[in-house]
Amino acid sequence: MDKDHRDQVLTFFRDAIPFNRFLGIEMTRIEAGLVQLTLEFRPEFIGNPLLPALHGGVISSLLDTAGGAAVWSQAEPTDRVSTVDLRVDYLRPGRPETVVGQGKVVRLGNRVGVAELRAWHPGREDKPIAAGMGVYNVARLSSEELAAWQEKLANERAKP
Repeated sequence: MDKDHRDQVLTFFRDAIPFNRFLGIEMTRIEAGLVQLTLEFRPEFIGNPLLPALHGGVISSLLDTAGGAAVWSQAEPTDRVSTVDLRVDYLRPGRPETVVGQGKVVRLGNRVGVAELRAWHPGREDKPIAAGMGVYNVARLSSEELAAWQEKLANERAKP
């Protein structure tokens, strides 16, 4: 993965996807086919106040984002990636603390990518809170779509 592609993935997931900004997802590791994300705990992420435990939707969103980013990190920089299928198994309650999500590409074909997904708390990688698989559509952009996307990305970078 070259530096430009790496920077594109980082910028796109940080700046161009409002949901990632809303949740506060940070990309902490990126290499071709492997992405790790961190999500700092917020009280709004609690799904079971009696334990308390993180909401499964927060965990699955983190894993879906990690899987999509991992696939795109191995695809062409001009490709667009979208979720086709997502399976998440919740293995133990997520504590009210930071969560790490990882996506690792298992296979990238011409139109579809598959990623293994895992979530854990820092320092507890051996005790995952969730695991799963994501299947992602890989769409090739036309030259017109590419130009529009590059203009939008440039505009996002120019915002304060």
